[in-house]
Amino acid sequence: MAKAKTNYTCTECGGIVNKWAGQCPSCGQWNTLVETIMEASGNRFSGKHQSLAQTAPVLNLSDIEASDVPRFGTGIDEFDRVLGGGLVPGGVVLIGGDPGIGKSTLLLQALSNLTKTKKVLYVSGEESGAQIALRANRLALDTQGLALQAEIQLEKILNTLSDHKPEVVVIDSIQTIYSDALSSAPGSVAQVRECAAQLTRVAKTMNITMILVGHVTKEGALAGPRVLEHIVDTVLYFEGDTHSSFRLVRAIKNRFGAVNELGVFAMTERGLKGVSNPSALFLSQHESQVAGSCVMVTQEGTRPLLVEIQALVDSSFAPNAKRLSVGLEQNRLAMLLAVLHRHAGVAAFDQDVFINAVGGVKIAEPAADLAVLLAINSSMRNKPLPRSLVVFGEVGLAGEIRPAPRGQERLKEAAKLGFTIAMIPKANAPKQKIEGLTIIAVDRIDEAMSRIRDIDDAV
Repeated sequence: MAKAKTNYTCTECGGIVNKWAGQCPSCGQWNTLVETIMEASGNRFSGKHQSLAQTAPVLNLSDIEASDVPRFGTGIDEFDRVLGGGLVPGGVVLIGGDPGIGKSTLLLQALSNLTKTKKVLYVSGEESGAQIALRANRLALDTQGLALQAEIQLEKILNTLSDHKPEVVVIDSIQTIYSDALSSAPGSVAQVRECAAQLTRVAKTMNITMILVGHVTKEGALAGPRVLEHIVDTVLYFEGDTHSSFRLVRAIKNRFGAVNELGVFAMTERGLKGVSNPSALFLSQHESQVAGSCVMVTQEGTRPLLVEIQALVDSSFAPNAKRLSVGLEQNRLAMLLAVLHRHAGVAAFDQDVFINAVGGVKIAEPAADLAVLLAINSSMRNKPLPRSLVVFGEVGLAGEIRPAPRGQERLKEAAKLGFTIAMIPKANAPKQKIEGLTIIAVDRIDEAMSRIRDIDDAV
């Protein structure tokens, strides 16, 4: 028997080359080429679903009537917030996360709510019908109108969609689906890309809302080629520690709403429940104020959140001091320590520095810079910051403190939760006084450190 011919496909961009190389020639990423079986030439769309998409006419953009996208809610407020207000007919959503974090649980709850108004279908490629029924009974869900199909062959799934014409479909998961038109194994780059493309095409043609569940790699990124994220309308990520009872759902891409929206859930015996006041989750409850703790206001999409930044600075007995950051960018920590030394005269070259964002939240915006530096300085001096202090601001390499977007909303959220002192960039200083909030506006990091020492002396 002749050996099957193979080529190498990039897991990032989907590019194909004849032989293995360390770097993908298409996108330039390293160690992303994996061996796949070469497919025989032919029409991959032959058969029943050959003419899924009709030829679209060419129109002038000015002649097309713009209208708001119709939406329908899932019955879970935090999920609807991340989606931008709800699901869209014909929209395709890709949701990924670590195993066991709650993807299937959340979607089963959403489908149970949608059965009252929509015709839904749950396609399971990982679990049997009995396993899903056990989960539904454990969550005490009403599954009277919830249709279920345990199937992994793409052609059979497409026939089911054509016959039953559901309005909402969940595919759990896209890595288990395979097409007979390809000879490669389920989960391979070619199978994931082809199955996702055909399911997306059917969703757009039949106006079906489709939710695809995707696996993630060790690094936490969605498994499969990046083209998988490009063809869908919305990409959601589950975040949070599986050992914690709290889950975060973040929107990375959304063609129908704002990106970087954040939904906060608590895992209970009855499934995932939305948290209406998530700021309370990310603030530690200390009996007395401790050194190395600073509260900041971060902006997640349209929602301001108060998060506690903790720092621990300790003497280093190794040749190279440790720099460890959890929930914040580690490379940025090294840069901030250099700024702290150069422009504020606080040296930490012989100290181990550890930074943590409480609650498992990941902060990507640079507005956390000032809070990180104040927490480090507090730990080094072993003097706690005022309990009622909240800060935000980006720190530049020249020691300047730059403004953060939506400063007014951040300050109002801090005042609502009882904070009375806010140290912010001078450019974010409000024109009108916010009741109950004392504003300390600074424009350089050395000025911020001096004002903090003045507050300590006053206390």
